[in-house]
Amino acid sequence: MPPRRPLPTAQETAEILSRRRSKPMPRAAPPAGRALGPVLRALEERFGQGPGQLQAKWAEIVGETLARHTEPLKLTKARGNAPGVLELRVAGPAAAIVQHQAPEILARVSMILGEGTVGKLRIIQGAVRPRPGRAAPRRRPRGPLDAAAEQALAEGLADQPDGPLREALIRLGRETLRGRGG
Repeated sequence: MPPRRPLPTAQETAEILSRRRSKPMPRAAPPAGRALGPVLRALEERFGQGPGQLQAKWAEIVGETLARHTEPLKLTKARGNAPGVLELRVAGPAAAIVQHQAPEILARVSMILGEGTVGKLRIIQGAVRPRPGRAAPRRRPRGPLDAAAEQALAEGLADQPDGPLREALIRLGRETLRGRGG
């Protein structure tokens, strides 16, 4: 085994590095939006607009009440010039209302996306995500019951024996009376 060379000193290292050329720093990548813009425009022309534009204007199209129970999922374009299919996620019993109002919804969607873009609704029942920007309905603060209501509740449960059932009934009674406004 040949003898190992000793490591260069700090001065020798500086001299070696001054003689060598280093690689230039790589350029930063261009912004993705600039590169994707033309590609997205071409795809939109070929396949049509997605549900993004519909989601932004969904409350205007179907109304506030129905917008809370529905959301557009996917817009499928048919081959050729045939109208496409709009998939909607609908929460539970609102599906019957959406099915009943389908011609109106299709007419309003056609006004936004262009005539003949959508010809059919596909309803998928499931949980609907809350819309952004809409706060949940505020519940009014619930304070304690007044003395008369508390007395009436206690008298109504006087014949119940002490125990977990009585405590549960008292809690239920309080919540029910608070919900009615006292």
